[in-house]
Amino acid sequence: MSTYKIWFNRWFSVAYHYIDMIRTNEDGIQFEVYGTHPDPDHVMLANCDYSEIEPKLETDDEYVQYCLNFCEKHSIDLFVPRYKALPIAKALKKFEEIGTKVLVNRDANLLETIENKDEFYDTCKEKGIFEIPSFYTARSAEEFKETYEKLMNEGLQVCYKPVVGEGGYGFRIIDNELDPLKEVMAPSYRIPFHRVYAGLEAAGEFPELMVMEFLEGEEYSIDCLAFDGELLAAVPRKKGGGRIRILEDNQELIRLAEQFTKEFKLDYIFNIQVKFNQGLPKLLEINPRMSGGLYFSCLSGVNFPYLAVKLLLGAKVERQDVKLDIKATFLEKDIILSNGE
Repeated sequence: MSTYKIWFNRWFSVAYHYIDMIRTNEDGIQFEVYGTHPDPDHVMLANCDYSEIEPKLETDDEYVQYCLNFCEKHSIDLFVPRYKALPIAKALKKFEEIGTKVLVNRDANLLETIENKDEFYDTCKEKGIFEIPSFYTARSAEEFKETYEKLMNEGLQVCYKPVVGEGGYGFRIIDNELDPLKEVMAPSYRIPFHRVYAGLEAAGEFPELMVMEFLEGEEYSIDCLAFDGELLAAVPRKKGGGRIRILEDNQELIRLAEQFTKEFKLDYIFNIQVKFNQGLPKLLEINPRMSGGLYFSCLSGVNFPYLAVKLLLGAKVERQDVKLDIKATFLEKDIILSNGE
């Protein structure tokens, strides 16, 4: 049986788990794992058969060329990108020409729309799949003030985040009743309006922001496996108290994932984030990749990382038998990065 060379570039630390899951696959397929990261002590690299430190590159084109060179040099069969996934998707044909399959959606235009949150919200509104939070965009301090006041006049609590960004970077909740001592002493996502406005006014130029209603209800991540418009598995997941994670049999959210998959035809693995408001699930964002908490969703009995790779290899994957209503937690694990040898 042949061994496939698979490469993870600049991933989160949870890729350590995903590498394990791909290696321990039910089909007994062998993988040689390559990993790269600018941090030589990144824990993912400790779980790779071959690792390399990524160079500092300034532009998307330079990074894509680095990836092409790496794949060609090491005869990489499968490439699982996180960093610069969109420019890599735009260069998909170049990777195919050198014999490398890339775990990224084949429609780069769709990925670009998803990355631009306000454009994607408008698209979802048109298609009527998700309820969307009330939102505006702001490119200046004055626009921010105007949109903030509009939402406040609608009786909504306000939050904001960059139009283009990953995870929780730049997300803040505007709270004008914040305890001054907590504001100074405690790490918090909350900030009073006057601080935001002063900062934006002083900066002058800043990345475009989405100014939107803050949703008070429960937040869910729905990890999905799909191909060619067919949803093969969906696991609605939410946080409990502390370190508790719950895989919930929420048929409303599974139906939403099914509708989204049929409409947008996002392939392989993706994650839908929603938050409830007055009993209604509203879309936060789509992550067109393996999510940070995907390893919890694999407790459902679905090996998401491996099955995505299996689809990439051209194999047939059937709709999965998903076990839900699972409550789980986690412990830290010590990883030796070097031992003096």
